[in-house]
Amino acid sequence: MAVAEPTTHGVMAPVTYRVTDRVQETADTFTLSLAALHGEAPPIEPGQFMMVYAFGVGEVPISVSGVTDQGEVVLTVRAVGAVSGAICAAQPGGTLGLRGPFGSSWPLAAAHGADLLVIAGGIGLAPLRMLVRQALSAPERFASFTLLYGARAPADLLYTAELERWRSGASVAVTVDVADSDWRGHVGVVPKLIGAARFDSARAHAFLCGPEVMMDFTVQALQGRGIDSQRIHLSMERHMDCGVGLCGHCQLGPTLICRDGPVYSHAQIARWMGVREL
Repeated sequence: MAVAEPTTHGVMAPVTYRVTDRVQETADTFTLSLAALHGEAPPIEPGQFMMVYAFGVGEVPISVSGVTDQGEVVLTVRAVGAVSGAICAAQPGGTLGLRGPFGSSWPLAAAHGADLLVIAGGIGLAPLRMLVRQALSAPERFASFTLLYGARAPADLLYTAELERWRSGASVAVTVDVADSDWRGHVGVVPKLIGAARFDSARAHAFLCGPEVMMDFTVQALQGRGIDSQRIHLSMERHMDCGVGLCGHCQLGPTLICRDGPVYSHAQIARWMGVREL
């Protein structure tokens, strides 16, 4: 049966998208490709997010992990509750509601001509995937490109085939907290990779996403190497109900993450959170 689309839309009205592809990344994480049933998906910048509605279940914010050549929206979702579980369970041919995109994007242009560092932990690689692809599409814009990525275990790593392809255009280091007998890579937390990374601290720009404790120690390690807080950007996640600055659930300092974030410089966050800058 055809799905009827409302004749008018507001920022609070989800637009219906059909699931065209579903890839299982890990035991609880899936990447979905979605095509708008009516019209085209709006332009999306790396770092922005969509409010994703599982019809009859609920709505959650999900960072966009890609846009296909056909204009489909790509979302990588980890099943951690009823709503995200319902989204992950959506099969090709099924429908989801999307609002957005919302929020700020990664300031990749600021890193042109400089050393680019992309650092992710766990599912935090998903909000950075579009940025990585953009950087690899024009590597001449950067003096160097380093990707540091970690997960709890080898089975928790995202985009494993892509990670190997990315090595042709970037210096890629991958680590896990706990290795199995088949693992031949680094073992340890992500911040431990920074000491061996090659970059000019006077001009390097770093883009981070992952668990907050991981980002905290990563920032300390980057500052220890001499990177200024203004050139360290993080994607912050908070509970968001509206996506448009109405509910106030995602307040961070004087800002609302859904409206003013989720991407902030560490210098901004340090001022609001009372964190001492090194």
